[in-house]
Amino acid sequence: MAKVEVKDLLDGGVHFGHLTRKWDPNMAPYIYMERNGIHIINLYKTAAKLDEASQALAKIAASGRKILFVATKKQAKDIVAEKAGDVNMPYITERWPGGMLTNFVTIRKAVKKMASIDRMKKDGTFNTLSKKERLQVDRLRAKLEKNLGSISDMTRLPGALFVVDIKREHIAIKEAQKLNIPIFAMVDTNSDPRQVDYVIPANDDASKSIDKILSHVSNAIAGGLADRKAEKEAKAEGKEAPKAKKSKETKAAAPVASQEEE
Repeated sequence: MAKVEVKDLLDGGVHFGHLTRKWDPNMAPYIYMERNGIHIINLYKTAAKLDEASQALAKIAASGRKILFVATKKQAKDIVAEKAGDVNMPYITERWPGGMLTNFVTIRKAVKKMASIDRMKKDGTFNTLSKKERLQVDRLRAKLEKNLGSISDMTRLPGALFVVDIKREHIAIKEAQKLNIPIFAMVDTNSDPRQVDYVIPANDDASKSIDKILSHVSNAIAGGLADRKAEKEAKAEGKEAPKAKKSKETKAAAPVASQEEE
């Protein structure tokens, strides 16, 4: 996994914090200086924290767990949808559904409802409904798709949460804390980093900055997924070897071999 360059972060404007009067004192360790009434983030610390977070995310991806991305602010929506989509990870870019994590069973029911509507359309049941009913079902399907379509493949609670702007996504943060789900986040100078397990001090308002951080994170996750795929292929090849050997063995030894395989 390639290490992040401080120059790249600088080019992306990752170092620009908020106005000094809006700062959270707990972000002091990550602030380099003040310039024209704005706090400047220490990019050397950002680079170190980003590398640390990326390594942890790669391990989670390699373990087969999903990482849920959360970003409902305008500047981050499209970037998160693109980067999370590239690595086949679930994401929330519309309103955070209350109880998304703490009441996951209910959310899964809503996702299944979406699947059942799709089945109705395939098997022809949809066409037997009245025009008014079809319109209602279509509206429900569109609403579910907008809010939950991006998490339709998430069949269990995620292995981690990645958040852009923890102040805005405070409900998601609280739910993850309640369930002890590790939280990774871009944390600006106006936020409390103590709420996050893996802090990435960064400008969470500029799309260029968000893109820089998300690109590095998604590349790390892609690396973790590639490792998992390679490991699976290696195991599959390992299982084929005994089968080839078995054909050469005597019939008397065959039952013993089958027991070992079980």
